[in-house]
Amino acid sequence: MGKASATGSFQLFIGVAVSTIIMAIGTLILAKLMLQAEYGLYTIATIPAITINLFRDWGVNSAITKYVASYRATNSKENIRNVIVAGSIFECATGLALSFLSFILAGFIASTIFHRPESTFLISVVSISIFSGSLLTVAQSCFIGFERMGLSSFTIICQAVVKTIIGPLLVLLGYGTLGAVLGYTLSFLAAGIIGMTVLYFGLLKSLPKSDKNKSTILDTLRAMLKFGVPFSVYSILGGIVTQFYSFVMVFFIVDTAMIGNYQLSLSFTVLLTFITTPISTVLFPAFSKLNPQNERKLLKSIFASSVKYSTLLLVPATLGMMVLSKPIIATLFQEKYPSAPFFLAVAVAGNLLVAIGNLSLSGLLAGLGETKMLMKLSIPTLLISLPLAFVLVPTFGITGVILGPLLSALPSLFLGLRWAWNHYEVKADLGSSARIIAASTIATIITYFFLSLFSAFEWIRLVTGAIIFFTVYILSAPLVGAITQSDTKNLRDMFSGFVGISRIFNTLLVLIEKVTTLRSAEEANSS
Repeated sequence: MGKASATGSFQLFIGVAVSTIIMAIGTLILAKLMLQAEYGLYTIATIPAITINLFRDWGVNSAITKYVASYRATNSKENIRNVIVAGSIFECATGLALSFLSFILAGFIASTIFHRPESTFLISVVSISIFSGSLLTVAQSCFIGFERMGLSSFTIICQAVVKTIIGPLLVLLGYGTLGAVLGYTLSFLAAGIIGMTVLYFGLLKSLPKSDKNKSTILDTLRAMLKFGVPFSVYSILGGIVTQFYSFVMVFFIVDTAMIGNYQLSLSFTVLLTFITTPISTVLFPAFSKLNPQNERKLLKSIFASSVKYSTLLLVPATLGMMVLSKPIIATLFQEKYPSAPFFLAVAVAGNLLVAIGNLSLSGLLAGLGETKMLMKLSIPTLLISLPLAFVLVPTFGITGVILGPLLSALPSLFLGLRWAWNHYEVKADLGSSARIIAASTIATIITYFFLSLFSAFEWIRLVTGAIIFFTVYILSAPLVGAITQSDTKNLRDMFSGFVGISRIFNTLLVLIEKVTTLRSAEEANSS
């Protein structure tokens, strides 16, 4: 099971990594070509469409993935076609309606809510991305249901390429913020068209046509909504929290340049999606394969393992980004965005919650069909976050914007973990998580003191600091027991299907095994 998940994760990792790197290049070019205030205005223009987009699919995207996968298992090809057609009609209809709504409200939002009437036309242009995003969502949901992770990666890479080429080119030609907005919007449109084209000719066309009629489509859609709506409410409420803070940020923070610093920091936080997106995506189908009544022991083992191996990757990556935040930003922008390193360090801190099961919990509940519980857990977050925003943002500015959603989500996280234990007896191995955090902290402290004493060009400090952090973590993790010999065996088995990658990975595992062997020998001698 781990090997299958690792395969899907790696395919998605390639897509996320390549697309993120391409987008990062585009972001860097935009940030260099545009003034801080222009970059901040570009950020503001995307907020309304992103917020309205939350209400587009009502869980139909998740239902497409689930039912396509289920019908593939039973070889019900006609039902697969019905699911794709019903999902496509719903997504496109809601996407078109909400794009029109965003276009109509652009002037009101820009003038009355944002107090920036100059953003009216920009908001109108971004409205198109809501409809084109619906096309992309349908295609990617189908690709994941068919377990064609490579096609999903292909579409997001296409989006990244278009955004990176069009946006900076138009800015360079003198279109300023409008050029950046057009690049953003056209990237969704291009990726959506490409995704639907590949879906039709690559997958849908080969499926047998059924005698579907209006009632069949409605029945299929009704079943999809029954599954998807509770999960969608969970996603919507979580998205509302984030976008609510964006609106409050624009209302209370008049310094557009500071918003530009914040947006730049967010551009670097996506580097951690190299890890989080593949893991969270494959956990859904992994837990869906289990019968919690008959496979309780296996369920407990898989949950604990998912937390441990996610923590093993994400915690050091997060702490490494925090300690290297200044050289990361300064290498590319010198002192142009002085507040961005601090915002970056604070923004990624929430990823440390992976150590107690934050990343695995939603995959567990969704995979086991507990979407109503996910919906219930989102309610306390919403109720806490709304009043908290009016305290944190006026008081702490951008820092309050970052911390508000994180702090308001903590009660729901602990309630969810407790509920999962009470109903399924699953929990994280906190001792293992503590040892991983300890190894990562050792690497962080050593890297921090080195950087504080080492004066050189920022890119040299970045490269050297990254090497020191990685080396110390690889050596300290087995020494403190964060990685055991059984872990190295599991990891080797999971990645054995990747010929090129497994060789590199095996080199690291051999080094780790030598350290664990040395540690075991010392423990044996001392006893």
